[in-house]
Amino acid sequence: MQAYCMKCRKKVEMSSPKAVTLKNKRPATQGACPKCGTKIFRIGKG
Repeated sequence: MQAYCMKCRKKVEMSSPKAVTLKNKRPATQGACPKCGTKIFRIGKG
């Protein structure tokens, strides 16, 4: 799954993605940027 990395300023393929649920019960996916290691996040089902 791809997500936007704020540090690299481009879309990257998420490494170690995991499904999470937000406070308002919406699904999201959280992972890490493979280039810089920053936490990246994508709202919605993957």
